Amino acid sequence: QKPDHPDLFSIVHRLRRNAYNGLPNYVGVNPVPYAGAAYLGPAYEPFAVTGDPNGSGFQVPNIGLSDKQKLARIRERIGLRRSLDRLSRDADQYHQMKALDEFETQALDVLTGPAAKRAFDLEKEAPATRDRYGRNRWGQQALMARRLVESGVDLVTTTFNGSLCGRVGNWDDHAVNHNVFEGLKHRCPFYDQAVAALIEDLFERGLDRRVMVVVTGEFGRTPKISHVASSGKGVASAPKGTVQPGRDHWPRATSILFAGGGITPGQVIGATDTRGEDATDRIVGRDDFLATIYRHLGIDSDHLALADFAGRPIPVIRNGTPIPELTAPG
Repeated sequence: QKPDHPDLFSIVHRLRRNAYNGLPNYVGVNPVPYAGAAYLGPAYEPFAVTGDPNGSGFQVPNIGLSDKQKLARIRERIGLRRSLDRLSRDADQYHQMKALDEFETQALDVLTGPAAKRAFDLEKEAPATRDRYGRNRWGQQALMARRLVESGVDLVTTTFNGSLCGRVGNWDDHAVNHNVFEGLKHRCPFYDQAVAALIEDLFERGLDRRVMVVVTGEFGRTPKISHVASSGKGVASAPKGTVQPGRDHWPRATSILFAGGGITPGQVIGATDTRGEDATDRIVGRDDFLATIYRHLGIDSDHLALADFAGRPIPVIRNGTPIPELTAPG
């Protein structure tokens, strides 16, 4: 289900306009399924890369198209759409049509130009580098993310889900889904290798000030282990009816990993009580998290609002302050 309000990166895509370099500005490598541009319009959705980049014969669709007849038909359709929309432009109060024109022009460049084809091509990486990230879906997603930011893409998201998670394909370790301990033992080696390789590689390539890596889920997990019957047998889950340990949703405290972005590494910011239930020290909230990322991307989120479909100004954040420990000095 798509959101009622635009996600962080769609907003940044709308506000941050860099010189166009033949690449999409916002790419979702296995994009977050419940994110979206909402009332900003489809021009601010991510360029979506689906499928397994570790699979044989994997190709990113809609880049490097060379069939002249197909390209001619695409150009004809764009021209027809623009001619039909001419009357609508007179009533276009929020410049959606102009944004869509820019989006279509850039999309055509992605279809035909060499820059996107080169940036997405993992075969151009040395085999040792691909091995370093892990010859699996998550590792190659992280490697593609590094190639994209190195090539000039501003915003890249990627989701670690699917079979590497276990039976239900995600990190939702309720006991009905997974044995939480078996689930973590199964997936963490893939996660650790991919994330560590990405961070190390960015530092080695001198990208650690420009690129900020943020690793997060939606919320925390219950400090107390529950014991409930499994709903089915599979990877990291016992046969149906077997009581196994799990953890449920817990919005009162969570952990997030930040790296790069010019910030001082090795910090631990904040703490919970001895039971791990509630934050007790250096408490920060959702809007502080968002303000920190906006700050890194050069956007002043104070008093920033964007118009929704009805023209009402909707604040991007409310009462958020960039986390000073995660702000690059100078």
